[in-house]
Amino acid sequence: MKINIGTTNLGKIEAVKRAVAVYDALSGSLTEGVAVESGVNAQPIGLEMIIQGAMNRAKAAFEVSECELGFGLESGIYPAPFTKSGYFDTCACAIYDGLNFHLGMSSSFEYPPKMIELVLNEGKEVTEAALSLGFSEDKSFREGLGMIGILTHGKLTRIDYSFQAVQSAMIHLENREHYGNT
Repeated sequence: MKINIGTTNLGKIEAVKRAVAVYDALSGSLTEGVAVESGVNAQPIGLEMIIQGAMNRAKAAFEVSECELGFGLESGIYPAPFTKSGYFDTCACAIYDGLNFHLGMSSSFEYPPKMIELVLNEGKEVTEAALSLGFSEDKSFREGLGMIGILTHGKLTRIDYSFQAVQSAMIHLENREHYGNT
């Protein structure tokens, strides 16, 4: 089976590869990251935009070259009551099979309020905000450890976090009879 992943981000590609490896029906699949556009803002804000970005990436990945499944992952922030910053971050995964989307989400976490201020007030992406606040000097941190890895001191990485979203979306494929698609 061929699977296209709508990204060139090595961390997201690794998350999909890890998830695919644990599902018997997909194990041994050829997985390939492909450059596609999310069709949403560079820094998605709101669940609708985050999920739409994942869906756009999955469909574009499916259509870019022949495959059985297209995967799309999109991270972003969304308003959350009772938080210190007013926002949580999450990762959405969409899997597109040519007919249906299968959606899943990761757990959520909160960035420091100063980061959210830079995102909302200065239009910075999370990575830019993290770099400007000194959380990292390496721009590629977002492909492995990620900001969640920095904040958890490596206990939960961006790859782990993205893996959660992929596993959640896989629920639909493993239980097709319960989700109205075959």
